Amino acid sequence: MVVLVKTLQVILALSVLILIHELGHFTFAKLFHIRVDKFFLFFDVGGTKLFSTKSGWFTKLFPKAAQWETEYGIGWLPLGGYCKIAGMIDESLDTESMKQEPQAWEFRTHPAWQRLLVMAGGVLYNFIFAILAYVAILDIWGDTYIKNEGNAVYVNELAYDLGFRTGDRILRFDDYVPEDFTSLQIDLARRDVRRATVLRGADTVDIWIDQARIGEVLNTPGMFDLAVPFVVDTVIGPNTGLLHHGDTFLAVDGNPVTYLQEARPLLAEFAGGEVPVAVARGGDTLQVALQVDTTGRVGVYTVFPGYERREYSFLQALPAGVKLTFSTIGGYLQDLRLVATPRTEAYKSVGSFIAIGQVFPSEWDWYVFVRLLALLSIMLGVMNLLPIPALDGGHIVICLYEMITRRKPSDKFILAAQMVGMVLLVLLMVLAFGNDIGRLIR
Repeated sequence: MVVLVKTLQVILALSVLILIHELGHFTFAKLFHIRVDKFFLFFDVGGTKLFSTKSGWFTKLFPKAAQWETEYGIGWLPLGGYCKIAGMIDESLDTESMKQEPQAWEFRTHPAWQRLLVMAGGVLYNFIFAILAYVAILDIWGDTYIKNEGNAVYVNELAYDLGFRTGDRILRFDDYVPEDFTSLQIDLARRDVRRATVLRGADTVDIWIDQARIGEVLNTPGMFDLAVPFVVDTVIGPNTGLLHHGDTFLAVDGNPVTYLQEARPLLAEFAGGEVPVAVARGGDTLQVALQVDTTGRVGVYTVFPGYERREYSFLQALPAGVKLTFSTIGGYLQDLRLVATPRTEAYKSVGSFIAIGQVFPSEWDWYVFVRLLALLSIMLGVMNLLPIPALDGGHIVICLYEMITRRKPSDKFILAAQMVGMVLLVLLMVLAFGNDIGRLIR
């Protein structure tokens, strides 16, 4: 059931984003009176279609559809979609129409600046959609995040090797002051941090980061967990009445503990039994015997460390949504730079539809779904801006070249570039699927 829910979310999300992207190309093509032959969600490989406005039953219901210049439809292969623009060499590599005499309604006969806008339309619509999605999120749900200020890290082995210690409060990465605790690890990688400044007890300590290990930072999740002080908020189950709000755990079975993470393995040893603990209450230290359930828990909800919640009116959400979109675009561009730097080994984190599916929750959550839609829309837009033939960015570069030099590349050159681009995209897909399969095996 979980796999089905995740799969449906991925298909729905990609369908929405592909339609928005292709609608951008479609809108500008129609604006400049360029004919669009086909507008399809999913690919109709082999001519097989789940739906088409040119099909017999549809034209019987809507006779005027037979006269529409654009065929709208749904293909059978759910790996994307496309907008086939007349007089353009695209990923279909269909060159038959290019052998005919150029027509006024074809892409190739229009000025370079119009062709540039047609090709940039998909990316533009993706970014506009991300802005609208973030505005809706901020207006409806606001923004909640864990503050970095005042919170401490609970480190894994890699973070320990780099010099961090459980209980450190990260003050700065070089001159940058982190605000969001959950972004600490990616900030460390994205910003090429040379020096991390932390508060350790009463001392300020500088940690020099070994740049040769940035690849490990990118590929080792959970470097900085939130160190949760083991302070009681509420209690449920058989230990109700034994513990009070504000009690602070000092030891479990004689082993000193400060954070919840330190207590978990100790409590697990007494699963289904009773464990002696020491807690501080006011100025006193109490010894209490607690019942531990079969999962190693004592029914304690801890006081959650500091987090920030911001509420937005619609007018406030508008500029905040724009700012969040562009900051996310900037972050993703930094991620691509890391992927293109072999020493970081960031290419190991490249994923396919499998990786996308794993980030969706196992139960439907509108907040998470819309937020992932916004992020994926930005990723789709940025990826399409890469100056690779077969992507929008490759076509944009050709249009810019023509506008600057006043020289138009030949159809043979464009076709060859498209083929090279298709090979590069296939190799990228092989890398992505290979990474996903390797992660599943591990």
